[in-house]
Amino acid sequence: MKRWNGWGDESVEFALDAEALAFLRQRIGAGWPVEDAEFGRACAQVAESRLPPHRLIDTSSAVRLRNALGQSLPDWLRLRYGVIGRTPDGVAYPESAQDVRDLIEYAQQCGVALIPQGGGTSVAGHLTAPVGVPALAVNMTRMRQLQYLDTESQLATFGAGVLGPDLEAQLRARGYTLGHFPQSFEYSTLGGWVATRSSGQQSLRYGRIEQMFRGGVVETPLGTLHLPTFPASAAGPDLREMVLGSEGRIGILTEATVRVTAAPAYEAFHAVFFPDWRAAETAVRQIAQAGLPLSMLRLSNALETTTMLALAGHKRLIALLEGYLSLRGCGDGKCMLMIGVSGRKSQARAALREALSLTLPHGGVHVGRHMGEKWKRNRFRNVYLRNAAWSHGYAIDTVETAVDWPRVEIMMRAVEAAATAALGLFGEKVHTYTHLSHLYAQGASVYTTFVYRLAGDYESDLARWKALKKAASMAIVENGGTISHQHGVGGDHATYLAAEKGRLGMSSLRALFEHLDPQGIMNPGKLLP
Repeated sequence: MKRWNGWGDESVEFALDAEALAFLRQRIGAGWPVEDAEFGRACAQVAESRLPPHRLIDTSSAVRLRNALGQSLPDWLRLRYGVIGRTPDGVAYPESAQDVRDLIEYAQQCGVALIPQGGGTSVAGHLTAPVGVPALAVNMTRMRQLQYLDTESQLATFGAGVLGPDLEAQLRARGYTLGHFPQSFEYSTLGGWVATRSSGQQSLRYGRIEQMFRGGVVETPLGTLHLPTFPASAAGPDLREMVLGSEGRIGILTEATVRVTAAPAYEAFHAVFFPDWRAAETAVRQIAQAGLPLSMLRLSNALETTTMLALAGHKRLIALLEGYLSLRGCGDGKCMLMIGVSGRKSQARAALREALSLTLPHGGVHVGRHMGEKWKRNRFRNVYLRNAAWSHGYAIDTVETAVDWPRVEIMMRAVEAAATAALGLFGEKVHTYTHLSHLYAQGASVYTTFVYRLAGDYESDLARWKALKKAASMAIVENGGTISHQHGVGGDHATYLAAEKGRLGMSSLRALFEHLDPQGIMNPGKLLP
């Protein structure tokens, strides 16, 4: 059973051990556990539905509550404290494009807002019900079949509600992979990836979702939009770009055709340590610009490296590793790089050797596969630490952006400093650390994590989050970063979008949405304030 007020499956725990808790207490103080609201009492807060009956719609309070919110910290606060507020008035589970068409027509006739959703993994407020109008959540997860696999063109067509593991299982059974592995992989959907311009952990090899998405079908309030597949086209603007990142504002993606590749025969992840950030950043920039056929580069700054080692367990082995690294020149300021390779074994190993050779002039110390393979085993489990941290009185949140290389370190320092100052206003410390999650020849994503203590009541914790989120977002905007590299805009980031798009860009988006959705029923309030 999926947790109703946290991340993932109720049966999965990823606990913080005594050493990890001692580390957090030393950094930011002891946390005080908060008593969670009970599911039954939370359901009792769900208001009576305002929707006229429809064969596809479930208006029960339990189903509406489970589909009301995503995984952002404000969503967690509402669920954990039982301050439920607005919920959708019903939930529909379409099983065909015709079902989706029927729901759109129903919404048009009844003045109902539609909120498309998949696995409910949004961390940017995409799923919040609008104010003042009845809302219907359209859960797409029953539309999950592999409809067609073209092995000559290496194209696969799926129902847009297919979850990551199901998608990969259907492809792997035929010898293929999509290769899209965001941290939310277990619960996010193909349609959600397209609608938010998602990026997977191995995008260096497979590409971001915009490189994978080749065509599909979108049901809009004005009719059905068909996006045919071409290897390339010069026939005017690419209409797929209207769908990518549209976050449900123009319609509902019902099927998507994606580029797939042969499943890799070999895959490995290796760890390299550098003496300091400057050396590490220079090395990864050179590797990224060398164009090597790697699948992943992920660089942690010094504090994230320290945190990862502190949470790794095996205290004696970590002490031996740190002693060895210190002898090799990687002491307190050391930074860890993960290098992933995938494909034919000979090609992958050659790419790894070349990448490792580029680390040597910068003091890189290669420590083999053990840490990389452990990271791979836990890469979809690490997010469960949010549940464990909450149970001990700590909140975990993140922000992410992307900038060109000259601004990468500046951005990292600015976001971390902004968060520290924001929590300082409440007399609180924040444990903040950063990694570069995706590397490009032009620049890199900058992904920052914040761990801080819960206050113990809804209003106080919401105030802390608002202050932190605003400070970090302003630091991103003021230092020339995109407001989102991989999480999308939703409602939480909408205020900052104009800094990136400009007045003309924003009015152009608004005109597009108003043309395809003249009644404004498609996920209102998202993307545009």
